[in-house]
Amino acid sequence: MSCDNSHAWKCPLGASRVRKSLSGVQKIRGKGKRGETQARNNGTRKAVAVPGCPYAARRLVALRLRLCCGFYRSQSPRGCLSVPAGPFVLPCDALSLCVEVLLRRTASWSSLLCFISAGFPTEENKRPCPLNPPGGAMLTFSALSGKVILILTKLYDFNLGTVTESSLWRSTDYGTTYEKLNDKVGLKRVLSYLYVCPTNKKKIMVLSDPELESGIFISSDEGASYQKFRMNFYILSLLFHPTHEDWVLAYSHDQKLYSSMDFGRKWQFVHENVTPNRFYWSVMTLDRESDLVHMEIHTSDGRAQYVTCRVQGCSESSRNYPFPGYIDTNSLVIQDNYMFIQVTTAGRASYYVSYQREPFMCIKLPKYSLPKDMHIISTDENQVFAAVQEWNQNDTYNLYISDTRGIHFTLALENVKTSKGLEGNIMIDLYEVAGIKGMFIANRKLENQVKTYITYNKGRDWRLLQAPAVDLAGNDIHCSLPFCSLHLHLHMPESPYTSGSTSSRSSAPGIIVATGNIGTELSFSNIGMYISSDAGNNWRQIFEEEHSIWFLDKGGALLAVKQATVPVRNIWISFDEGRQWSRHSVSLVPLYVDGVLVEPGIENQIMTFFGHFSHRSEWQLIKIDYKSIFTRRCTEGDYQTWHLHNQGEPCVMGEKQIYMKRRPGNRCMLGRDYARILSAEPCICKASDFECDYGYERRGDGNCLPAFWFNPYMVSRSCSHGQNYLNSTGYRKVVSNNCTKGVKEIYTARKQQCPNLAPRGLHLDTREGKLTAALGNNVTFLVLLEEGDSMRTNIQLDFGDGTAVSYSNLSWTEDGIRHVYRTAGIFRVMALAENSLGFDSTTLYLHVTCPVEHVHLLAPFVTIKNKEVNITAVVWPSHSRTVTYFWWFGNSTEPIITLDGSIAHTFQTEGMTSVTVQVSSGNIILQDTKTIAVQEFFKSLLLSFSPNLDEYNPDIPEWRQDVSRLIKKALLQVSEFPEEQLLVAVFPGLPTAAELFLLPNKNQSEGKKKIEEDLDQISEILVSALNQNLVDFELKPGDRVIVYITQLTLAPLVDSSQRHSSSAMLMLLSVVFLGLAVFLIYKFKRKIPWINIYAEVNHEKEQEMIGSVSQSESTPKISLSEFPTPKELLEKEMDVRVKGGMGNVCESTREIPNCTSV
Repeated sequence: MSCDNSHAWKCPLGASRVRKSLSGVQKIRGKGKRGETQARNNGTRKAVAVPGCPYAARRLVALRLRLCCGFYRSQSPRGCLSVPAGPFVLPCDALSLCVEVLLRRTASWSSLLCFISAGFPTEENKRPCPLNPPGGAMLTFSALSGKVILILTKLYDFNLGTVTESSLWRSTDYGTTYEKLNDKVGLKRVLSYLYVCPTNKKKIMVLSDPELESGIFISSDEGASYQKFRMNFYILSLLFHPTHEDWVLAYSHDQKLYSSMDFGRKWQFVHENVTPNRFYWSVMTLDRESDLVHMEIHTSDGRAQYVTCRVQGCSESSRNYPFPGYIDTNSLVIQDNYMFIQVTTAGRASYYVSYQREPFMCIKLPKYSLPKDMHIISTDENQVFAAVQEWNQNDTYNLYISDTRGIHFTLALENVKTSKGLEGNIMIDLYEVAGIKGMFIANRKLENQVKTYITYNKGRDWRLLQAPAVDLAGNDIHCSLPFCSLHLHLHMPESPYTSGSTSSRSSAPGIIVATGNIGTELSFSNIGMYISSDAGNNWRQIFEEEHSIWFLDKGGALLAVKQATVPVRNIWISFDEGRQWSRHSVSLVPLYVDGVLVEPGIENQIMTFFGHFSHRSEWQLIKIDYKSIFTRRCTEGDYQTWHLHNQGEPCVMGEKQIYMKRRPGNRCMLGRDYARILSAEPCICKASDFECDYGYERRGDGNCLPAFWFNPYMVSRSCSHGQNYLNSTGYRKVVSNNCTKGVKEIYTARKQQCPNLAPRGLHLDTREGKLTAALGNNVTFLVLLEEGDSMRTNIQLDFGDGTAVSYSNLSWTEDGIRHVYRTAGIFRVMALAENSLGFDSTTLYLHVTCPVEHVHLLAPFVTIKNKEVNITAVVWPSHSRTVTYFWWFGNSTEPIITLDGSIAHTFQTEGMTSVTVQVSSGNIILQDTKTIAVQEFFKSLLLSFSPNLDEYNPDIPEWRQDVSRLIKKALLQVSEFPEEQLLVAVFPGLPTAAELFLLPNKNQSEGKKKIEEDLDQISEILVSALNQNLVDFELKPGDRVIVYITQLTLAPLVDSSQRHSSSAMLMLLSVVFLGLAVFLIYKFKRKIPWINIYAEVNHEKEQEMIGSVSQSESTPKISLSEFPTPKELLEKEMDVRVKGGMGNVCESTREIPNCTSV
C-alpha cells in the first residue's frame, strides 16, 4: 500500500520534543546528611553539606551517566519517558524521576552525583566522596501522602567499567532522615533500577544488576520490606498497565517481550523480535480486551509488522495484524486516540493514521507540501499537531493541524524556527500556554528574521506580541507594531529542576513568564524577563537579567533566582504577579543555584534548593517549607474575577471564560476546593471560529477558496447512491471551539445526497508495489477507485493467465485480491470497474521471473500520422545486449520484443495513444509510459512565464499537469478556440517553460486548407494576446503568473502531406537538438545533487500530492540549463535503488524537452 504525501520520517513519530509547558512534572524531595538534617535559624531553612568530587573527574562523570538515565517530557501530558537502559513510558503521577539529568553546569552535575554516591554516610559506613568519579542515582518517590522517598545509589568504577556498589535508601519524613535498606535486599547485591507502580504507589520493583544475576525485589508496603524472585531473562525496561496495578510488560535484552499478571512474581513469554520501545498496553475505552498488547515486530529482512494479541495466549493463530502488509521499523506510535505508522515503498514514505482503532487511513497534507520530514507534536483534544519540513525548507518547519480523525491537515503557521536538542532531536519553537485552551506561542522565521507570534484559536490567526509601554525605570519604550514587538525564547529546560525560558501553569491561568527582548527580531542580546498577567495581551518587564521563575501555591507567589552563571545569596518572591519583589536570604555564602525542587503536594509546601559554592566545594542543599510566607487561608474576599480576552475580544475558542484568581498582593494560601474557572458561556459563532477546510486556502479578503490543485466537487467512492454525504463549504470549525448558532449553519458542511456516478480513476497495483513476482508465491493485487459508487460497482480482474475473478462491489477487494501464478512469463493483468452509468479499466503487466536501476522513455508529445518516429528507452547502468525491451503501442496485448533500446514506429490512427516500454534484466523489471497525440498536422508555440512561477515549481509531473490545466484555462479566456483542440505541455526543469499545441478540428466539414487557415488565425490571436501580456493565472493568493511567447514568429504548420516541408524540417531540428543535448551531456557531465524522482505505482483515490507514478504518468526532474551524462541523469532521477533479491519493479518517467517534443 502507499498513499500521497511522501515524507522522510527521520525522527520516529512521537519522538520529537516540543517546547511545551511542563506543568505537573513531579519534583524531588529534600535529602539529608548522615541520616539527619541540621536545622538552621528559625527552622524553616535546613541545609546539609557533603564533601565534593575532584573537579578533574567531573566531566567524565557527566558524559558517562547521561547514557544511563534521562528525563524527557513525552508528547502526552500524562506521560513521562524515563530512559534507564532503554526507553519506557511511565505516567507522571507515578511520582518517579531520575536525578541523572544533565544540569546546566557540568560541575553541578558532578557534584550532585558525588553527593548521592557518597551513600549518605552513617556510623557503619563513613567514607568521603571517592577520588575516582562515582556513579549516579535514581530517585523515585512513593506513597499517596508524598512523605516516602526511595533513593537508589550506585557507585560506578571507571577502571572496571561497571557498577560495583549500590545502596537503597528510604525516608518517611520528606527526606529529613534516611534509612539504609541494603540488609533487606542483600548486603553485597548490586541493584540496577527501581520502579513504582503508577496506579498503586505502595508497590515497588527493584531490579538487580543483570551482569551479576537476574532477580527482582518486590515490595507492597512502600519499600519497607521486599520479596526476592529469580528471573530467567534480563529486564531492560518495564511498562505498567494503565489501570491494572499487577499487570506488567517486561522487555528483555534479547528483544523479547514478557508479561506478568501478579506484579512480577511469575512471567510468561509474549513475543520475540519486538522493536525497542514499540510496545503498548491496550486502552480500555478503545480496545476490547484489557490484556491486549500492541507491538511492532521486526523481520529478518529489515521490515516490520504491526501485531496485536492477548498476553495470556499470544500464539500465531491468535495474533492480529491491524495494518495489512509491512511497515517501517521504529515507526509504530500509539498515543491517545491515535495510532501512527510509516510505510516506505520504492524510496517514498507514506504515513497512515488510525483514529479510535478505525482502519488506517493515509495522512493527507496539501498536495504540493511535498514533505521531507515530519514530526507529530501533540494529539491533545482529539486533534493532531504536526510539524512538517517541506521540499523547499532547510531550518524551518510548517505547522499543520488536523481534523478530529487526524487525516486531513491544513496549514496553521509557516516557517517555524527549529533547533537541535541535546540528543540530536528536532526542537520546534512552539510553546503551548498552560491553562488556556487553544493558546500557543511560536517563533517564526521570515526573511532571516525570527519573530514571536501568538494565537488564541489553535493557529487560525496569529499576531505579534505587543511590547511593554515602559521599562523597569518607568521610561517610555517606543516600539510600534509591526516594525517592533516583543520576542520570546522558547527553550525547554535542560533539567526538570530548572524553569525553562518560558513558563506557565494550568493552576495559574493567564500568567506567562518568559525570557525575551524588544526589537525587530529575536535576539540573544539585551535579554530581560517579562510577564503577562492577562494571557499575553499585555506584558511588563520584571528583571533586566535572565532568571529562573517558579510558581508557588498555584501562582499565588512567584519565586525568582538568577541563572547559575553567577552565585547568589538571595531569592526574590512576588505576591502580586511580578509587580513588586521582596528579597530573601537563603545562604550566607554566594551559592551557584543549579535547581529548585518544588513539592508537588497540596498541603505540604516544601521546596529544596541545591547548588554549590564553587567548582571545588561540597554540595549544598537547602530545604524550605514556604508555608510560613502566607499569613492565612484565602477567604471569599481574597478572590477576584478575570475575563479571558484576545485584545478586548471576550470570545476565545467560542466561549466567554471567567476565571477566579487570587487578588494580587494578598498573602493567603489556596485550599483544596480552589476552582480556577468560574464560568464558561458559549458565544455566537463568527467567521473567526472557522478555519479553512482541507484543499482550501485563505485569500486576502479572508475567504477560503479552493486551492488550484483541489477539486471541491469530488465525491468519495464510499458514498453510495441513496445515501448522504457532507459537502464542505470550504470551512471547518476549529476543533474544541464551543461557539454556537450565528454563522455556524453557513460555514458547516451541508448534507447532500450521493450522486450516482460512473467509475473513474481506476488504479491497479500490487501490495508490494512491484511488477515482478516469484513463481508459486502469492501476489496480492490492490484495486482502487477514485470516483464512483463502490457498493454498486462491479469489479472484474483478469490475471492474464486464463484466470479471472469478479466481485459484486468494491468493498470485497479492500484486503486485496490474491493469486498464484503457476507458470513464468509476462502477464497482462486487467481490472474493469463497471456500473449502470459506465465503466473504467486499467492494465498492469506483471513479470513472473543483470538488474537495471532506471529506464527513461524518450518520445514526442505530438507526432504526425503515417510518419515514422523514433522512440528510445535509456537505461542505467548502461547495458550492451543484456537487457530485453518490451514495447506496447496503444491497446496491443502482445509486445514487440527487441534487444535494442530504440524502435521506429508509424502511427496510422489519429488520436491519443500510449507507448509502454519495459526493460528486463535478471529479476528486475522497470517500466515507463508516454502518451502521444497523433495528428495529421498541427501548430505549436513555445511559452515562458514570469520568474515568480519558478519559486513554486517542485519539478514533478503532477504539478506540471495542474499548471498545464491553468495555462489552458487562461488561454481559453482570450480566444474562442475549442478546448479539446488545445494541448499544453509544461517542460521539466527550471526555468519553467511550456509548449502549446493547436490541433485541427476533425469534425469540421471544410477542407484542409480552411482548417489550416483557422489554425493560422487562432495562432495570430493567441500570439497577440501573449505579446500584450493578456494571458495570466493565479497560482497563490495575490501572486499572478504572466504567460509569454518565447519566439516572436509563428511556429510553422506541420502536416503529413508531400507539399509541406516543415515537418521534415521539424524532425531535423529535433535531431539537431537531441545531438546538441548529447554533446552537452558528455561535455559538462555535471550532477544535480538535489534531484529526487519518485517512482512507485499510483493508487491514491483523493486529490493530493501523489507519492507514486502510474503507467500513464510521468515523473520528470531535470533542469533545462544542465544536462548531465546519461548515467548521472538516471542516477539522480529516482530515489529508488533496487537491492538484489526477487525482482523490484519501479515506474518512472522523465522528459528532456525540445521545441516540439516533451
